[in-house]
Amino acid sequence: MRDEKIVREEICEIGRRMYGRRMVAANDGNISVRLSEDEMICTPTGVSKGFMKPEQLCKLDLSGKALEMSEGFGPSSEVKMHLRVYQKRPDITAVVHAHPIFATGFAVMGRALDVPLMPEVIVNFGKVPLAPYGTPSTAEIPDAIEPYLADYQAILLESHGALTWAKDLQTAYMKMESVEFYAELLYRTTQLGGPRELSEEKLERLYRVIGKRE
Repeated sequence: MRDEKIVREEICEIGRRMYGRRMVAANDGNISVRLSEDEMICTPTGVSKGFMKPEQLCKLDLSGKALEMSEGFGPSSEVKMHLRVYQKRPDITAVVHAHPIFATGFAVMGRALDVPLMPEVIVNFGKVPLAPYGTPSTAEIPDAIEPYLADYQAILLESHGALTWAKDLQTAYMKMESVEFYAELLYRTTQLGGPRELSEEKLERLYRVIGKRE
């Protein structure tokens, strides 16, 4: 089991980074870390990610039952997404949900990030698929993301935002930064006349290199 005090402080630090990079506005977004096989810490509803305090965070079990929370600081209804990730991916210990401007723009347009622009994108993600729209606060969103959890590291949520997950919080957050970089790069190259995609030959050579590294 991880040190809960350290986890709470780390979540608040990542929240400040997200807010500082305009990945969230006002009280948007949510972050969670799995403490143990049966417990998790998540951000509260109605609190800006840039100004959270460790004692405001909520402790839940993996069924979503509240185990510990300060008065007036309940978990976000979007924690259902996080719970589904942990239930289906026992190797994952951190989930980040945000509304970064460029990535969310593609999500609102209903477009996945699936153009092979540069090697780093291929190595990091392959592609970032688009999960179909789900009504907020319902099981529709967890149901929509479930088919993508086994094979991807990040997804866009149609008309909503982005979701990333990893084996630690720093990596999950960095994946969100990478998703936003990918989205902005695709947007800007489109404004310049359209990106020059990597050819099939270049992709095949890259896949061989990645395979050798594995």
